Amino acid sequence: MLAAFGVANSPLVPLTGGRGTSWLAGDLVLKPADLDLLELEWLADVYSRISCGGFRIARQRRAGNGAVCVGGWCATEHLAGEHAERRWADAIAVGERFHAALRRIPRPGFLDQRASPWAIGDRVAWGELPMAEFEQVSHLPRLAATLRPVSAPSQLIHGDLGGNVLFHDRLPPAIIDFSAYWRPAAFASAIVVADDLVWEGAETGLLDAVSRTEDFGQYLVRALIYRAVTEWLFGPADPVPPGAAHGRWAPTVDLACRLAAARG
Repeated sequence: MLAAFGVANSPLVPLTGGRGTSWLAGDLVLKPADLDLLELEWLADVYSRISCGGFRIARQRRAGNGAVCVGGWCATEHLAGEHAERRWADAIAVGERFHAALRRIPRPGFLDQRASPWAIGDRVAWGELPMAEFEQVSHLPRLAATLRPVSAPSQLIHGDLGGNVLFHDRLPPAIIDFSAYWRPAAFASAIVVADDLVWEGAETGLLDAVSRTEDFGQYLVRALIYRAVTEWLFGPADPVPPGAAHGRWAPTVDLACRLAAARG
């Protein structure tokens, strides 16, 4: 595999972050392929067509024979940069630039074949699966009661920006580990906000970064439904008392419901 990607003589260095399965070899990041071959081929094609403006992307690297996957492994360019705590607004801003560059790319058909917990959570949030099947998910009835249609068009978005932006002192931010979804671009920003408020200790001042987004409360409600259903499907990695879990989500659920009602 190393020889196929042209890094046979490079030392292997384990990388932290993510699932802990990525390795640095020369100028490449190698990791077990967690996408179908069809999606990997599509990703390589899409990334070759994106014109970067104010951001960098980790493009797929093909093996010498043109393959995007060798022995269950794939490769992307290694980009200089580090994860940075509390740069949530900057992650939202670079995401907006990235999504502007994706606007004309058509919807990929493989999205219809996905059946992961993330895909299910996304479909529940957008009314494509019945919420009645997930009535055990905390806060879901209350969030669902605030939903109204949104008029913004769907497009290709990165559905997990929060932990996948790298910052550098002298280079534009870098976007890695593209998780493709077909939703309004504001949904991607709302996922960042939801994650940061629930999990990262962000304060409500973060909403300043999305103050120009019309009807942001509707996107935030959907982001919380998406994450809550996904978490419920996976089950907690570290079980916590029910009251503690409820308390962690409650302030952000309250905020989202107020925003959704205020912009009704």
